[in-house]
This record gives sequence, structure tokens and C-alpha cells, in this order.
Amino acid sequence: MSTSDLKLVTIDVRPGATMESQSGLQNLRPRIYGAMATPAADNRNVAAIVMHPTSNFMGHYLLQPLAERGIACLGLNSRYAGNDAMLLMEQVIQDLGAGVSWLREQGYRKIVLIGNSGGAALCSFYQAQAEGLTALQFPDGTPTHLVRQDLPPADAIMLSAAHAGRARLIAQWLDPSVVDESDPLATDPQWDLYRGVAAPFSEAFLASFRAAQLARRDRIEQWVLARLRMLRATENGPQDQTFLVYRTHSDPRFLDLSLDANDRAPGSIWGDARTVNYAANAMGRFNTLRSWLSQWSSMSQADGPSNLARTSVPVLLMTHTADGSTFPSTAKAWRNAAGERLTEVAVRGGNHYLAGQPELVQFTADKFEEWLGRSLR
Repeated sequence: MSTSDLKLVTIDVRPGATMESQSGLQNLRPRIYGAMATPAADNRNVAAIVMHPTSNFMGHYLLQPLAERGIACLGLNSRYAGNDAMLLMEQVIQDLGAGVSWLREQGYRKIVLIGNSGGAALCSFYQAQAEGLTALQFPDGTPTHLVRQDLPPADAIMLSAAHAGRARLIAQWLDPSVVDESDPLATDPQWDLYRGVAAPFSEAFLASFRAAQLARRDRIEQWVLARLRMLRATENGPQDQTFLVYRTHSDPRFLDLSLDANDRAPGSIWGDARTVNYAANAMGRFNTLRSWLSQWSSMSQADGPSNLARTSVPVLLMTHTADGSTFPSTAKAWRNAAGERLTEVAVRGGNHYLAGQPELVQFTADKFEEWLGRSLR
């Protein structure tokens, strides 16, 4: 199949909660875009949808391999494509629901959600809410205006190189050596993995390091909540504001391969871990008060495994054994959440993005096809 077989899809989303944005269209007339790969022989039995909260999945590596195997696949972007700063997870599931509804309208009988990387927690959050809507408010207390009709349930979930959720990532990657939230260079060397401490790391150091990470996370969270209270107590004041969080890429597992050991190489999936940690743009760097609470805080409703545990559908977990950002403990969390509904397949030597590994892309598509044949009869 060639790229010319991809069809551009535009989907209107029901206007829901108000949203501060650079474009009123996202708020008053939300419209999302996707790329649909369809089999040569028309088959409306099953379709897959692959989506990430902010990454552009219209060129996802599974679209065409799945279509070649007779499975229609929609790579869908949310209204927040390329815009982590404003992201509200409760609105992203509304976008995903619009994609599921669109596929149903095209006549597809069974819908499978593919949660790749950060899309894993998104799909789990979506399906949990589709089966039992509870996210009636954002973590900041404002109403989401979500209704059941926004969230038609899917029939199965595939998780691939699956992060457990943004709130878990920030808790495990936040640099605890930051001593001044306004200064990206200020550091306490006792917690600085890239200047003051060397691998391998003792159990005592790791326990203290993890506690220091959570302490910084909690300080940011308390500041966010206090700031929101102050803004909303101000007559005709703004309801939100932007802020920066420096150095969000510090996990001992990046440097010490004996921790949560798999087949990964040292460093980050994005290159040198220290460079990423100090980069101008990185995970969780740009935020609003509301988006921080929705995505990164302990108040986030979008935790992957806890939401997956609330679902009832079959689950396929593709574990990439050379992934530098999902680890054996991550797979265990997904495994425990799904229980007997889970089928797990090891993608031996697979890096996070299967970059430069075309044979593993084909392997993944084959295993997905086989699992569908067993799970969605």
C-alpha cells in the first residue's frame, strides 16, 4: 500500500467546556483531523483507531501494515496536536469519542483502540469513562460537560510501548535537584544525576531520591492550587495562567541499567538524558494551572492502569523489551490492571518507537491480527 491510499478525515466534535486557546475554532467549533488507511477489499467488520493526546499520529507506522492485513486503521489527532501546554485530558477523550462515533457511522462493527506510547493511558481513560462516566469535573473543579453520548464504548484495547500515564511519568522523571523553580540551572548536587551523583545507585539513595521527586511534585501542585484560588477570588480576574517547570527528565533508570532491567541502551529515548533534562522544550515544560492538574498532578483522572482496571474489554499488551522509557515494572502495572483479560506479547529488541526496525513493525501488525481473530469473533 502506498501513502496515496491514505484518506484525510475531518471530524467535528460537539462543543463542550470552554477553553482558552490560540484559536476560537478549537472552542466554538472544534474539528479534528485524521488519516484513514483502508484495505483494498472493503471490510467493515473491524477498524482500529490510534491516537495520542498531543502527538501527530496521522503518519503512524501501523496504519498501512494493518490495512494490508485487512484491518482499517484511523490515525487521529486531537485538538491539542503539538500543544501540551493547554492539554486537558478530559477534552481529549471527547475527541477520541468523536473518532469512535465516526467509525461507527462508516459501518464498522467492531472498534479497537490502539494505545501507543502516551496513547495507552488515553485509551484506558477513554474506555473507563465510556463504560461508566465519572469525569464530570476537571481536577480544578470546573464542569467538563461530558455526556455519555460523547463516549461510545470500544470493543478491545491494544497497548504498545505503553506509558502508564503522564502523572506517573512526571512523578518518576521530575528532577528533585531543582532548588529554585525560576532558575533552570540552580541545583542541589546530592540529587543531581548528571553532576553530583554517579551510577550505580544504592537502594537507600533511590528511596530518598524518589521521595525528593514526589516532594517537588507536591510543592508545584500546592502552588498551582493556591494560585487558582487566588485568581478566582479576584473579581473579574483570569481563570488560568501559564507557567514553566524546568528539568523534567531525571530518572535513575536512564543511567543505571541494573534498575528495572530490560534490553535498553543507557540514556533517553530522545537522546542524551542530561541534554533533554535541560532542554528548552521537554515533557511538562510549558503548562497552565488547569493543564498541569489534568495531566501531571496527583489529581489527574487519566492514570492508565487504574482506568484499565475499570474496563471490561480484551487487552493486548505489546511489550518492547529495549524500550528506554517503559520498563518491566510498567508492564507489570498494566498486567495487574487487566488480569485475565490480558494477552501479552514481547517485542524482542523493540525500541520505544520501533525506529529503524521495520521487521518489528510487521511483527506487531501480525500479532495484532492474530489476537483480533481470537478476541473479536
